[in-house]
Amino acid sequence: MLVAEDDEMQAELIRRSLTSEGHTVTVVHDGRAALDAARRLRPDLVVLDLMLPVLDGFEVCRALRRDDDIPVLMLTARATEDDLLRGLDLGADDYMTKPYSPRELMARVRTVLRRGGRAGREDDPWVRAGAIAVDLVRHEVRCDGAPVECTPAEFAILLAMAAEPERVFSRRQLLASTRGIDRASTERAVDVHIMNLRRKIEDDPRRPARLLTVFGVGYKLSARRG
Repeated sequence: MLVAEDDEMQAELIRRSLTSEGHTVTVVHDGRAALDAARRLRPDLVVLDLMLPVLDGFEVCRALRRDDDIPVLMLTARATEDDLLRGLDLGADDYMTKPYSPRELMARVRTVLRRGGRAGREDDPWVRAGAIAVDLVRHEVRCDGAPVECTPAEFAILLAMAAEPERVFSRRQLLASTRGIDRASTERAVDVHIMNLRRKIEDDPRRPARLLTVFGVGYKLSARRG
């Protein structure tokens, strides 16, 4: 596993999280070192910051895609839709914005590794928040044990929120969590996804008790059952 992050504190946090999951981790702090290490080590995954010195993450990803099919998970403070789409167009397998939940990052890592057939040990695939459970392997959602049919964008939004229950997400953050599933989506489309999810997981969608609005900010998923 290769981590390319110029912020040494962030890099150490990511390294510790990956190590705790059983991965061997190499850390570098600039784009040229990332490219050299990836070509030399051929890691199972590159966690790639975009704002790297020497070569930025976009350049590194472009070069990696010319050379190999190493999975790339972009991790960045740049949360604009243009950055998201550019990263995905270059071939990134996933894209997370800062600030992020270490728990969600590890869930995303496991998903990318499984998608590429590079997963090692088996992990519990479920991410749980109150009555909601999201299965990363089978791409399933359950509410109080009952299956819930979700579109890919709805699934991605629920996964992001379930990985960090009670956190308030802005529309932009939830749009980024869909990772370009619907590239024509806008922040306003998030409201439609939330409305549809409430119809599926709330006892009374007009009085939501699970998927809550935080006025002027965004939405959060309650960890309380009920």
